[in-house]
Amino acid sequence: MPRQARKESGTGIYHVMLRGINRQDIFEDAEDYMRMLRCLQLMLEQYDDLGNRLPPLCTFYAYCLMSNHVHLLLRVNQEDIGSTIKHLAVMYAMYYNQKYSRSGHVFQDRFKSEPVNDMAYFVTLLRYIHQNPTKAGMVSKVGDYDWSSWKEYTGEVPVALGLCATNAILKRMSLDELKELVEAPLDDDVQCLDLDEDVKISVGDREIRQYLLESYGIMDSIKVQEMDKEKRNEIIVCCLERGAGMRQLSRLTGVTYGVINRLRGRK
Repeated sequence: MPRQARKESGTGIYHVMLRGINRQDIFEDAEDYMRMLRCLQLMLEQYDDLGNRLPPLCTFYAYCLMSNHVHLLLRVNQEDIGSTIKHLAVMYAMYYNQKYSRSGHVFQDRFKSEPVNDMAYFVTLLRYIHQNPTKAGMVSKVGDYDWSSWKEYTGEVPVALGLCATNAILKRMSLDELKELVEAPLDDDVQCLDLDEDVKISVGDREIRQYLLESYGIMDSIKVQEMDKEKRNEIIVCCLERGAGMRQLSRLTGVTYGVINRLRGRK
Protein backbone atom coordinates (compact mmCIF):
# COMPACT_ATOMS: atom_id res chain seq x y z
CA MET A 1 0.00 0.00 0.00
CA PRO A 2 1.55 3.37 -0.99
CA ARG A 3 2.43 5.85 1.70
CA GLN A 4 0.03 8.68 2.31
CA ALA A 5 1.43 12.00 1.13
CA ARG A 6 2.40 14.46 3.84
CA LYS A 7 0.00 17.31 4.41
CA GLU A 8 1.61 20.54 3.27
CA SER A 9 1.57 23.68 5.37
CA GLY A 10 0.33 26.91 3.89
CA THR A 11 2.63 28.81 6.25
CA GLY A 12 5.69 26.59 5.87
CA ILE A 13 5.45 25.80 9.60
CA TYR A 14 5.34 22.22 10.83
CA HIS A 15 5.29 20.23 14.03
CA VAL A 16 7.70 17.33 13.54
CA MET A 17 8.41 14.29 15.65
CA LEU A 18 11.36 11.94 15.09
CA ARG A 19 11.58 8.84 17.20
CA GLY A 20 14.15 6.12 17.67
CA ILE A 21 13.81 3.03 15.55
CA ASN A 22 11.79 0.38 17.38
CA ARG A 23 11.10 3.08 20.00
CA GLN A 24 14.69 2.75 21.26
CA ASP A 25 16.49 5.52 23.15
CA ILE A 26 18.46 7.89 20.93
CA PHE A 27 20.07 9.84 23.79
CA GLU A 28 22.15 7.87 26.27
CA ASP A 29 24.02 10.71 27.98
CA ALA A 30 24.49 14.49 28.03
CA GLU A 31 26.96 14.33 25.14
CA ASP A 32 24.24 12.87 22.91
CA TYR A 33 21.79 15.63 23.80
CA MET A 34 24.47 18.24 23.16
CA ARG A 35 25.29 16.72 19.78
CA MET A 36 21.66 16.91 18.72
CA LEU A 37 21.61 20.59 19.68
CA ARG A 38 24.73 21.06 17.58
CA CYS A 39 23.01 19.36 14.65
CA LEU A 40 20.08 21.76 15.02
CA GLN A 41 22.56 24.64 15.03
CA LEU A 42 24.17 23.38 11.82
CA MET A 43 20.74 23.50 10.17
CA LEU A 44 20.92 27.25 10.71
CA GLU A 45 24.58 27.67 9.71
CA GLN A 46 24.85 26.65 6.07
CA TYR A 47 27.87 27.38 3.83
CA ASP A 48 28.75 26.71 0.21
CA ASP A 49 31.99 25.08 -1.00
CA LEU A 50 33.77 28.45 -0.93
CA GLY A 51 32.81 29.15 2.66
CA ASN A 52 30.13 31.70 1.83
CA ARG A 53 27.20 31.84 4.22
CA LEU A 54 23.94 30.42 2.85
CA PRO A 55 20.39 30.97 4.10
CA PRO A 56 19.44 28.64 6.98
CA LEU A 57 17.52 25.50 6.08
CA CYS A 58 14.77 26.38 8.54
CA THR A 59 13.68 28.55 11.43
CA PHE A 60 13.12 26.91 14.81
CA TYR A 61 10.43 28.06 17.21
CA ALA A 62 10.56 25.24 19.76
CA TYR A 63 12.20 21.90 20.42
CA CYS A 64 12.22 19.21 23.08
CA LEU A 65 14.67 16.32 23.20
CA MET A 66 13.27 13.30 25.03
CA SER A 67 15.09 10.04 25.61
CA ASN A 68 13.72 8.28 22.54
CA HIS A 69 12.18 11.04 20.44
CA VAL A 70 12.46 14.67 19.39
CA HIS A 71 9.75 17.30 18.94
CA LEU A 72 10.36 20.31 16.69
CA LEU A 73 8.27 23.33 15.77
CA LEU A 74 9.88 24.86 12.71
CA ARG A 75 9.38 26.72 9.46
CA VAL A 76 11.06 25.36 6.34
CA ASN A 77 12.77 27.83 4.03
CA GLN A 78 13.75 26.59 0.58
CA GLU A 79 13.53 22.80 0.80
CA ASP A 80 10.44 20.75 1.59
CA ILE A 81 9.93 19.32 5.06
CA GLY A 82 11.13 15.85 4.08
CA SER A 83 14.46 17.07 2.70
CA THR A 84 14.96 19.44 5.62
CA ILE A 85 14.50 16.77 8.29
CA LYS A 86 16.65 14.31 6.33
CA HIS A 87 19.64 16.65 6.85
CA LEU A 88 19.11 16.50 10.60
CA ALA A 89 18.53 12.75 10.77
CA VAL A 90 21.63 11.94 8.72
CA MET A 91 23.89 14.23 10.76
CA TYR A 92 22.85 12.75 14.09
CA ALA A 93 22.81 9.15 12.84
CA MET A 94 26.42 9.43 11.61
CA TYR A 95 27.50 10.63 15.06
CA TYR A 96 25.42 8.06 16.96
CA ASN A 97 26.51 5.08 14.90
CA GLN A 98 30.17 6.02 15.18
CA LYS A 99 29.99 6.58 18.92
CA TYR A 100 28.16 3.35 19.68
CA SER A 101 29.87 1.19 17.03
CA ARG A 102 26.68 0.36 15.22
CA SER A 103 25.24 0.73 11.71
CA GLY A 104 21.85 1.24 10.16
CA HIS A 105 18.93 3.48 10.95
CA VAL A 106 18.78 5.43 14.21
CA PHE A 107 15.38 6.99 13.63
CA GLN A 108 12.16 5.36 12.57
CA ASP A 109 12.15 5.52 8.79
CA ARG A 110 9.18 7.86 8.36
CA PHE A 111 9.06 10.79 10.75
CA LYS A 112 5.72 12.31 11.68
CA SER A 113 4.70 15.82 10.75
CA GLU A 114 1.65 18.01 10.77
CA PRO A 115 1.06 21.45 9.22
CA VAL A 116 0.56 24.49 11.44
CA ASN A 117 -1.66 26.97 9.68
CA ASP A 118 -2.94 29.29 12.40
CA MET A 119 -1.61 31.12 15.45
CA ALA A 120 -3.94 29.39 17.90
CA TYR A 121 -2.55 25.95 17.09
CA PHE A 122 0.98 27.34 16.98
CA VAL A 123 0.61 28.45 20.62
CA THR A 124 -0.96 25.11 21.55
CA LEU A 125 2.13 23.38 20.15
CA LEU A 126 4.47 25.70 22.08
CA ARG A 127 2.71 24.51 25.20
CA TYR A 128 2.53 20.86 24.18
CA ILE A 129 6.18 20.56 23.17
CA HIS A 130 7.51 22.24 26.30
CA GLN A 131 5.18 20.22 28.54
CA ASN A 132 6.43 16.86 27.23
CA PRO A 133 8.89 16.28 30.12
CA THR A 134 6.28 17.12 32.79
CA LYS A 135 3.67 14.88 31.19
CA ALA A 136 6.23 12.07 31.14
CA GLY A 137 6.91 12.61 34.85
CA MET A 138 10.55 13.50 34.27
CA VAL A 139 10.36 16.90 35.98
CA SER A 140 7.73 18.68 38.04
CA LYS A 141 7.97 22.03 36.21
CA VAL A 142 8.55 22.94 32.58
CA GLY A 143 11.50 25.14 33.53
CA ASP A 144 13.32 22.26 35.26
CA TYR A 145 14.05 20.39 32.04
CA ASP A 146 17.43 21.06 30.45
CA TRP A 147 16.85 19.75 26.93
CA SER A 148 14.06 21.90 25.61
CA SER A 149 13.89 25.42 24.19
CA TRP A 150 11.94 26.85 27.13
CA LYS A 151 15.03 28.39 28.74
CA GLU A 152 15.60 30.34 25.53
CA TYR A 153 12.23 32.00 26.08
CA THR A 154 12.85 32.76 29.75
CA GLY A 155 16.28 34.25 29.03
CA GLU A 156 18.27 31.60 30.91
CA VAL A 157 19.94 30.83 27.57
CA PRO A 158 21.25 34.07 25.99
CA VAL A 159 19.70 35.02 22.65
CA ALA A 160 23.11 34.82 20.96
CA LEU A 161 23.44 31.16 21.99
CA GLY A 162 19.84 30.16 21.32
CA LEU A 163 18.46 28.21 18.37
CA CYS A 164 14.91 29.52 18.31
CA ALA A 165 13.35 32.68 16.91
CA THR A 166 11.83 33.55 20.27
CA ASN A 167 11.19 37.16 19.28
CA ALA A 168 8.66 36.00 16.72
CA ILE A 169 6.44 34.94 19.63
CA LEU A 170 7.47 37.43 22.30
CA LYS A 171 6.60 40.38 20.07
CA ARG A 172 3.04 39.02 19.96
CA MET A 173 2.68 38.36 23.68
CA SER A 174 4.62 39.14 26.83
CA LEU A 175 6.82 36.58 28.52
CA ASP A 176 4.46 36.58 31.51
CA GLU A 177 1.53 35.73 29.24
CA LEU A 178 3.50 32.97 27.56
CA LYS A 179 4.68 31.56 30.90
CA GLU A 180 1.12 31.40 32.16
CA LEU A 181 0.07 29.46 29.07
CA VAL A 182 3.03 27.07 29.00
CA GLU A 183 2.89 26.30 32.70
CA ALA A 184 -0.87 25.57 32.61
CA PRO A 185 -1.35 21.88 31.67
CA LEU A 186 -3.14 21.24 28.42
CA ASP A 187 -6.40 19.34 28.54
CA ASP A 188 -6.05 15.62 27.88
CA ASP A 189 -8.28 15.86 24.81
CA VAL A 190 -5.86 18.18 22.96
CA GLN A 191 -4.71 16.22 19.92
CA CYS A 192 -1.11 16.61 18.72
CA LEU A 193 1.42 14.21 17.27
CA ASP A 194 2.10 11.60 19.88
CA LEU A 195 4.25 8.51 20.26
CA ASP A 196 1.15 6.49 21.03
CA GLU A 197 -1.17 7.91 18.41
CA ASP A 198 -0.79 4.78 16.31
CA VAL A 199 -1.43 2.51 19.30
CA LYS A 200 -5.05 2.11 20.22
CA ILE A 201 -5.76 2.55 23.91
CA SER A 202 -8.50 0.05 24.62
CA VAL A 203 -9.23 0.87 28.27
CA GLY A 204 -10.14 4.13 29.98
CA ASP A 205 -8.76 5.71 33.14
CA ARG A 206 -11.71 4.44 35.18
CA GLU A 207 -11.06 0.83 34.13
CA ILE A 208 -7.38 1.08 35.04
CA ARG A 209 -8.15 2.57 38.46
CA GLN A 210 -10.73 -0.15 39.07
CA TYR A 211 -8.22 -2.83 38.07
CA LEU A 212 -5.62 -1.43 40.47
CA LEU A 213 -8.15 -1.39 43.29
CA GLU A 214 -9.53 -4.88 42.72
CA SER A 215 -6.22 -6.61 41.93
CA TYR A 216 -3.80 -4.78 44.21
CA GLY A 217 -5.90 -2.86 46.71
CA ILE A 218 -4.53 0.44 45.39
CA MET A 219 -7.08 3.20 45.95
CA ASP A 220 -4.93 6.06 44.63
CA SER A 221 -3.19 5.16 41.37
CA ILE A 222 -0.41 7.71 41.94
CA LYS A 223 0.82 5.52 44.80
CA VAL A 224 2.18 3.03 42.27
CA GLN A 225 5.31 5.18 41.86
CA GLU A 226 6.05 4.81 45.59
CA MET A 227 6.02 1.00 45.59
CA ASP A 228 9.14 -1.13 45.53
CA LYS A 229 10.61 -1.46 42.06
CA GLU A 230 9.75 -5.12 41.46
CA LYS A 231 6.11 -4.73 42.45
CA ARG A 232 5.78 -1.44 40.59
CA ASN A 233 7.12 -3.01 37.41
CA GLU A 234 4.80 -6.01 37.74
CA ILE A 235 1.78 -3.72 38.01
CA ILE A 236 2.84 -1.58 35.04
CA VAL A 237 3.36 -4.61 32.80
CA CYS A 238 -0.03 -6.03 33.79
CA CYS A 239 -1.71 -2.72 32.97
CA LEU A 240 0.01 -2.62 29.60
CA GLU A 241 -1.20 -6.14 28.88
CA ARG A 242 -4.75 -4.99 29.61
CA GLY A 243 -4.45 -2.33 26.88
CA ALA A 244 -3.39 0.77 28.81
CA GLY A 245 -1.35 3.37 26.91
CA MET A 246 2.13 4.38 28.06
CA ARG A 247 1.34 8.07 28.47
CA GLN A 248 -1.94 7.15 30.09
CA LEU A 249 -0.11 5.03 32.68
CA SER A 250 2.51 7.70 33.28
CA ARG A 251 -0.21 10.25 33.96
CA LEU A 252 -2.19 7.94 36.26
CA THR A 253 0.67 6.36 38.23
CA GLY A 254 3.40 9.01 38.23
CA VAL A 255 5.88 6.46 36.87
CA THR A 256 8.02 8.14 34.21
CA TYR A 257 7.37 7.51 30.55
CA GLY A 258 10.92 6.23 30.06
CA VAL A 259 10.46 3.50 32.68
CA ILE A 260 7.11 2.45 31.22
CA ASN A 261 8.56 2.41 27.71
CA ARG A 262 11.31 0.02 28.82
CA LEU A 263 8.81 -2.22 30.59
CA ARG A 264 6.69 -2.35 27.46
CA GLY A 265 9.19 -4.79 25.98
CA ARG A 266 8.44 -7.30 28.76
CA LYS A 267 4.83 -7.79 27.67
